[in-house]
Amino acid sequence: MEQEINIWQQKWVIGNWKMNGQLHNNNNLVHKLRQLPAAANVCIGITPPTVYLLQVHNAVQIVLDNKIHVCAQDVSRFPDKGAYTGEVSAEMMRDVGVDIVLIGHSERSLYFNEKNDVQRLKIENVLNVGLLPLLCVGESLKEREDGREKEAVAYQLSVFKGLKTQNFAVAYEPVWAIGTGKVATKEQIADMHQFIYNEILSLCGNDANIRILYGGSVNDKNAADIFSVPHVDGALVGGASLKYESFTAIIHAAQEAQ
Repeated sequence: MEQEINIWQQKWVIGNWKMNGQLHNNNNLVHKLRQLPAAANVCIGITPPTVYLLQVHNAVQIVLDNKIHVCAQDVSRFPDKGAYTGEVSAEMMRDVGVDIVLIGHSERSLYFNEKNDVQRLKIENVLNVGLLPLLCVGESLKEREDGREKEAVAYQLSVFKGLKTQNFAVAYEPVWAIGTGKVATKEQIADMHQFIYNEILSLCGNDANIRILYGGSVNDKNAADIFSVPHVDGALVGGASLKYESFTAIIHAAQEAQ
């Protein structure tokens, strides 16, 4: 991916479309994004379903005022091509213009029982082809209620140990806040983001480049407040990224954040 824009100094706004999208609707949304005023302080990403990656990649090439990164929702744990029906390799992702790959979203754990060992393989595959993994971490409601939220997140972050990279991107998404309309308090977010930051430094060294995004019912109404929290370096946005007005409002809030 292009590094002349220092994404490690920007706020990130990554829209995760999940299992949503159609060719016509995708074109309309990306066409509108071409009108977005320049947001030099923001790293913007769109994460469509795999079948639409090439469509989105081609469409964002003619966005004039902003670079929009193409992101993938998942990647195969298998490193090479072969007899893995239904899988899509990291090399294939790169071939269709992907820059960033989500790893370990809670919905992958919930519905597909993905654990640390699989996530580690996926991270290594992504790094090996020159792409950037974005690791999703977060505690369940029970873990939060039992006071084990930091223990849970520390275990998830342990997949970073020993990686041959200095670049670490994480999205903190408390599972109980994803798609529920519930949002962690500013104090809860600040506490966990500080913990994640310190944990990455402990695992990976003081030279690490770190971006920590918040995800969990981020929308145009609460984005500015969330971006004001220390160590919140951006947002992983779900449903609000499917509408031009709400997604661009979040980008604007990131641009204005100090």
